[in-house]
Amino acid sequence: MNRLEEEINVIYNVAHEAPLGVPIAIYFYMTGLSAGSFILSTMAYGFGITKYKPMGKVGVILAILLLVVAPLNLIADLGQPLRFWHLFPYLNIASPITYGTFLLTLYPLNCLIYAWFMFSGNAKLTKLFGLIGIPLATSVHGYTGFILALSKARALWNTALMPTLFLVSAMVSGMALMLLVIVIHGRFFSFEKRINKELVFELGQILAFTILLDLFLIFSDVAVLLTADSEAREAAMMILTLNFSPIFVGVELVLGSLIPLAILFFPKTKRRVIPVSIAAVLVMVGIMAMRYVMVIGGQSVPLS
Repeated sequence: MNRLEEEINVIYNVAHEAPLGVPIAIYFYMTGLSAGSFILSTMAYGFGITKYKPMGKVGVILAILLLVVAPLNLIADLGQPLRFWHLFPYLNIASPITYGTFLLTLYPLNCLIYAWFMFSGNAKLTKLFGLIGIPLATSVHGYTGFILALSKARALWNTALMPTLFLVSAMVSGMALMLLVIVIHGRFFSFEKRINKELVFELGQILAFTILLDLFLIFSDVAVLLTADSEAREAAMMILTLNFSPIFVGVELVLGSLIPLAILFFPKTKRRVIPVSIAAVLVMVGIMAMRYVMVIGGQSVPLS
């Protein structure tokens, strides 16, 4: 008599857990704002472009404040936050996080020294530490892109464009933040209570062209995903038509890029402070959406 063999399949309802949470996306966002603010601050004190001098002191203060808050998100995301100091004695030279630890130490120190000489009026040393800070600022934010790009199993992250995309978007968000601060400072906190409109409008035009560069990189990234393997196509469709499309298409592209571009290029709005300020706010919202989509969305495609 033949024995009846039965195959039993057991399905466990286990929720997908993302190793990188929202605090990491916020950390990426804040370091980008800091890097962008610092680089803009060096335009006057590092490169001698005097018309950008109002951005110098504001930019370095913003860079330092953001750097104080940004690492707190990293510590909050740790399973055991009190062990954050382990990153220093237990080094792994094969990990980009190790280099990020040193960058997150050197860059804030350079910012403080740069600010000290700036406020004390030492132009020569201000220029020196401003120029030293530029590669540090770009490295601090660029390494975050490398961390994602080196994750071969994540189709949305594993692209050589990721560090460049992060750096360009950092400049976009930093410029938008600087524009807003100049408007608010000029309107409410300056002695004359007057906004430097020409500087605001010039920043608005630079911001518009930087947004175009950012959009080109996004288009290139998505186009490659759509023509790659099945996992890459799944990642592309996820941000274009599925779960993350409202945030990617609606918030990042439309609200955070296309509407600001229309405002900044349209003749009747690009020379008005309020519309330009609104465009800057929308840009900052859009870049935060980009960080969220990249970090959280990148982990939403199941690993094969």
